[in-house]
Amino acid sequence: MGKPSRGKPAQGVSRRTFLKSVGVGAAATGLAAGAAEAAQGAPPAILGPDAVPLSLRINGAVHTVTVEPRVTLLRALRNHLWLTGAKEVCERGGCGACTVLLDGQPVCACMLLAVDAVGHEITTVEGLGTPEGMSPVQAAFVEHDAMQCGFCTPGFVVASTALLARTPHPSLEEIKAGLAGNLCRCGTYSRIFAAVQDAAKRRA
Repeated sequence: MGKPSRGKPAQGVSRRTFLKSVGVGAAATGLAAGAAEAAQGAPPAILGPDAVPLSLRINGAVHTVTVEPRVTLLRALRNHLWLTGAKEVCERGGCGACTVLLDGQPVCACMLLAVDAVGHEITTVEGLGTPEGMSPVQAAFVEHDAMQCGFCTPGFVVASTALLARTPHPSLEEIKAGLAGNLCRCGTYSRIFAAVQDAAKRRA
């Protein structure tokens, strides 16, 4: 057998060269990212862990609450602003009893931090009407007796209001789908659905 060639090494990339190139590339990428962040301005201020003042726009008025950043919107509403319509039940976003509107969209207040609601329009069941001047949805719920214990009712009223805002004339199936995130442990669903159908007619 002939002796191995002592000429130039075969062309290619060695492991050491490859690792060096990867390291240089990663460093360059990191520097570029840092420069981009710097160009966008200073990083956001860190809040907490102590209580901080927050301005929340609720039912058309601005309210200031001083809470720790970990406090949910539900706790801020109930414990600091005494807006107790949204109910505290599962605290997992599974029952819909704490439903409020955030910029017109239904959300579970137990799953949203109060600090994340800053700058948004919040509407609770208290902002939909009064005993003397009920909204069409509220009036329909009363007329159809769409409640038993009433604990879930505010969440249903808020969710129904959002449903009719985006679907003014919903079918029964659309009503069921639109309220699927709300639970009534008393089983008053048939009256709730009838109330929503009636409210759609009243709004028209």
